Amino acid sequence: MQNIDETLGQYSELFMLLAALAYTAAFVAFTWDLVKSSRRIRAVEAGLAESEQERELVAAGVVAGGRGRAENASSGNAAAATADDAMDYQGERRVVGRIAVALTAVAAVVHGVAVVSRGVAAGRVPWGNMYEFCTTGALVVAVVFLLVLTRKDLRFLGTFVIGLVVVMLCAATIGFPTPVGNLVPALQSYWLIIHVSVAVTASALFTLTFAMSVLQLIQADRMSRLLAGKQDKTPFMRLVPSALSLENLSYRINAIAFVMWTFTLMAGAIWAEQAWGRYWGWDTKEVWTFVIWVVFAGYLHARATRGWTGTRAAWLSITGYLCIVFNFTIVNVYFSGLHSYA
Repeated sequence: MQNIDETLGQYSELFMLLAALAYTAAFVAFTWDLVKSSRRIRAVEAGLAESEQERELVAAGVVAGGRGRAENASSGNAAAATADDAMDYQGERRVVGRIAVALTAVAAVVHGVAVVSRGVAAGRVPWGNMYEFCTTGALVVAVVFLLVLTRKDLRFLGTFVIGLVVVMLCAATIGFPTPVGNLVPALQSYWLIIHVSVAVTASALFTLTFAMSVLQLIQADRMSRLLAGKQDKTPFMRLVPSALSLENLSYRINAIAFVMWTFTLMAGAIWAEQAWGRYWGWDTKEVWTFVIWVVFAGYLHARATRGWTGTRAAWLSITGYLCIVFNFTIVNVYFSGLHSYA
């Protein structure tokens, strides 16, 4: 049994609270960036429409000179450029967006201190119960998001991804509060480090693709409405790349996460043989881990070979993530079994 540093554990909880507050500020900043950029694009479009009308009047000889205003509108349009379908950064300086990313980075650092101090206080890796799995998973989601931001402009995902991180931290601190303590005997194995760390990383990647799939559905519905001549009810989606671009990136990330989940399933079977003397026992947790694997395997197969693209692929991806959430919450809390470590 490890000696528990309860004081350091309390500091860890304090740092976790500070991280949650910083993430909340980042969430607000990302949301404001969407609203502000959407308003700017609308203003530019209104200016372009007015300039077009003025050019028609000039051509008809009704008024004179509209060129200056048209040029200003064009320059404004260039300034309002956002992420294209390749999701590369443009030349525009979105100050609020940069502040949101900076707040996320600060929150991730504080969050990392909280997770590490929790591990030091317990004298082990900090993912031995639902509280620790959720807080560590939220950290991995934030870090993966920040790493992707160094290559691609996914700031339009910030509201949704950081919002999920805040929800995860609230669920951990309110729904699964657990004082720092020792592991149960079955978890005192090096397989805890291997099995759970890969599962956390895979879950973090699935979280990103879940947000992309939701945006894909919203963007696809928006384009259908515009093609039908209906009003645009989600103007902030003008900042988001096309549904096809979101789907393609989501598919690539899901493929990587699926490989990790496959390893999680295999590593769990090996660990089960060492802990309980059998590789597979149809425990509820084992069954749902396999269900998740089947759903994402079906998603990858259907999209690659059966042409399941568009909304059907997005719904399959969302279904897989909902299975992960069900496995982590409902199965852990309400189903008894060998994996009941809540």
